[in-house]
Amino acid sequence: MSHPALTIIRDEHGALSAMLRSLSMLLAEHRRHGSLPDFSVLRAMLFYVDEFPEQLHHTKESELLFPKLRARCPEVAPVLDKLDRDHARGEKAIRDLEHDLLAFEVLGEPRRAAFEQAVERYIEFYLSHMRIEEEEVIPLAVKNLTAQDWAELDTAFLANRDPLTGHEPTDQYRPLFTKIVQNTPAPIGLGPALT
Repeated sequence: MSHPALTIIRDEHGALSAMLRSLSMLLAEHRRHGSLPDFSVLRAMLFYVDEFPEQLHHTKESELLFPKLRARCPEVAPVLDKLDRDHARGEKAIRDLEHDLLAFEVLGEPRRAAFEQAVERYIEFYLSHMRIEEEEVIPLAVKNLTAQDWAELDTAFLANRDPLTGHEPTDQYRPLFTKIVQNTPAPIGLGPALT
């Protein structure tokens, strides 16, 4: 049986992965050319990560999916505890990244390396986190959650409307997604290809 929540979780993981990889590629391209990036685009990308994966996606995993799985599979509690800590750590990590970006923008080149290193650590952290969810948590959920569990999860995750997963952005978020899509290279945007 197919569960919309699983499709949405995987799609949102894919969108976050693509955003993080685009961020890394954008920074690498500017570093190669010795140019400064468009800081407003970087801010928009980090804002997206905070608004969608951090606030919507992770909250539903920690408040809905993980408790249901804990109830059905107590042996997975240590993994879920780690993932919950990751979610809490992620909120601080995005704030730290935004601070590092501001330092790079205001103080210039001397702060580039610190920002780029923080971005790479953040990317490694979240790619590893999502890999654990997809390889350990999702298979257990598929095997052990009830039809009622899935009905509740499907309802909750169907409310997510992340434009990077194919949904039309709301008027509130349209300028954000226009900025990101028009100014970043694939896999996220339509901006100039990186050389």
